Amino acid sequence: MNFSLSEEQQMLKDSAARFIQQEYSFERRQEDVSNPEGFDPGLWKQLADLGWLAIPFMEENGGFGGDATDLMLLMEQLGAGLVPTPYLATILLFGKLVESGTDGDLRASLLNRLIAGEMQGAVAFMERQSRYALADTTVQAKRSSTGFELNGEKTLVLNGPVADKFIISARTGGGAQDKTGITLFLVDAGTEGLELNELRLMDGQLVANLTLSHVLVPAQHRVGQENRGFELLERVINESLPAVCAEALGLMHHLTETTIEYTRARKQFGVPIGSFQVLQHRMVDMFTACEETRSLLYRTVCSSDNLASPEHRKNLHALKVLTGLRGKRVGNEAIQLHGGMGLTDELDVGHYVKRLMVLNSLFGDADYHQQKLAEISLGM
Repeated sequence: MNFSLSEEQQMLKDSAARFIQQEYSFERRQEDVSNPEGFDPGLWKQLADLGWLAIPFMEENGGFGGDATDLMLLMEQLGAGLVPTPYLATILLFGKLVESGTDGDLRASLLNRLIAGEMQGAVAFMERQSRYALADTTVQAKRSSTGFELNGEKTLVLNGPVADKFIISARTGGGAQDKTGITLFLVDAGTEGLELNELRLMDGQLVANLTLSHVLVPAQHRVGQENRGFELLERVINESLPAVCAEALGLMHHLTETTIEYTRARKQFGVPIGSFQVLQHRMVDMFTACEETRSLLYRTVCSSDNLASPEHRKNLHALKVLTGLRGKRVGNEAIQLHGGMGLTDELDVGHYVKRLMVLNSLFGDADYHQQKLAEISLGM
């Protein structure tokens, strides 16, 4: 496998790292998550001006035609800086569903606004009973005189409180857990019958529970083919998984570096605690956990040219498993080696660990993906 970066990719990596180091401090991050939006709208406009919001979209749609490597490089730096942005929810999920499932003026209008940083989006696919099963959908979409009528509830919708538009999965046929019979719909945030209940997760990001009561959706606002929404939704989520794990890797790398620096400065018995061999071994374990995750991330990105191949599917599940397990190890070691300070709000360590915990559960935790990996390996 070739891990060398192109000139453009190296420039993206360097510019993102420089931007985080020079422009984004932990104190600014704390201010941003306390905003009503859960992030800084001014920072979001900066990301648009830098062209980062256009990376995953095709050139004919106004994007840069970036690939999984480009997104990996960007998301790792955003993770290293613990930058709260709706990049995953608005660009990688909502935006890619719009690009894949709409056409004509509707697609052009939505993507132009997304790339310019003028619109926020969210994808509502989780339900109370579904846990990580995308096909476990009970929200009903019945045909009406003008299109469809949606009834039901969606939970923990990323970026839901500030989204201008939603893409909502609903059942137009089949049983409660069938992969067929799921259709995606584009719904305006102000649509009559759509109610939001705002929540804040442990990492500070805002999510929303949606209640849909006789929500009318025009037929032309269907995203993708009727009854084929599961395939489209699964593909877009799978495409975003390496980026999610890259963000987690950025978090892990920062925790490792911060812990090493702390043990060099913290003294006991008149010497830095980093000189104690037992602690050196633990920090080596943290470094090794980061490098193991990075190696599998590279392998997964390299196999992303064939998204439907069994090898890539195995790599995806294995990456999510390893990221969850190694992220937990790095987080635990960072907190323990910092002592009681690691749990305080004033120190960034606890905030990084909380974000790692949220990313571990997003789109399925390590146990869930371990089971999926076993099913593929055993041909189940």
